[in-house]
Amino acid sequence: MERPKLSIVLPIYNEAQSLPHLLEELTPALEAIGKSYEIICVDDGSKDNSFEELKKLHQQDNRLRVIRFRRNFGQTAAFAAGFDRVRGEIVITMDADLQNDPADIPKLLAKMDEGYDVVSGWRMGRWRESVGSFITRKIPSATANWLISKVTGVVLHDYGCALKAYRYDVVKSINLYGDLHRFLPAIASYYGVEVAEVSVGYRSRQFGNSKYGLNRIIRVILDLITVTFLLNYSTRPIQIFGLLGLSCFGVGVITGIYLTLTKLLYGASLANRPLLWLVMLLVMIGIQLVMMGLLGEMIVRTYHESQNKSIYAVREELG
Repeated sequence: MERPKLSIVLPIYNEAQSLPHLLEELTPALEAIGKSYEIICVDDGSKDNSFEELKKLHQQDNRLRVIRFRRNFGQTAAFAAGFDRVRGEIVITMDADLQNDPADIPKLLAKMDEGYDVVSGWRMGRWRESVGSFITRKIPSATANWLISKVTGVVLHDYGCALKAYRYDVVKSINLYGDLHRFLPAIASYYGVEVAEVSVGYRSRQFGNSKYGLNRIIRVILDLITVTFLLNYSTRPIQIFGLLGLSCFGVGVITGIYLTLTKLLYGASLANRPLLWLVMLLVMIGIQLVMMGLLGEMIVRTYHESQNKSIYAVREELG
């Protein structure tokens, strides 16, 4: 089969009402671009008639490919399944709830033509909503975007926007799990790709309910810890565990020397001093953390060597 130029990945969960309207907009928008394309729809264990709608749409257009999960695995898993099957030179991700406008896809492609590897949408108009929505969705979203930008160093105004464009080799080099889909640009930056952002339109949800709320901040913080470790220490765990371990051990030893001098010079009793127990605890924790770092180093090396997995990413080669 001829390789398409574009691959559209759509994670779907209970979007039966939105799907016909989405394809009515998406297909003409892609036709107008003038490039061959495929649409990969991942039904993430929907409990409504989403799969039946997808079957009808597939019968009408064989460029639409459908993947159906046995149960709801989450949006990250849906993206991962789509990325495993894409063939296009450029991969476009977007939501199926009609909040992303297919007419904005050319904006992403135009930005990629400037030499960028990842282009993310920025929904500038989404702030013009009700006060209740502002509190329950906009504040958590803004907080999450600020946290991710500060910690990862990849500054984007709208990490939550699903409308993004990636080059084929970028999505193929990323392994997704957990809830890491919102961190894709930051994870991709680990491989040295160029990331950009363009403003896109935003439309209020017409069908169904939002699947995000105030709990997003807590989830982002927990996932951010994972991403920070993966980006900075995944191939050298001894540097984080060892640093923490040596710090605890050093504080314990210095405090122990202080207590010893107090005993020798002033004859102070140490039996009932909680500080002595703290010294013992810090020394033991320090040793354990260093050992954890060494074990992590062995696991990392086993992981890379057993799978023949490279620790680098090549952009291109000549000759």
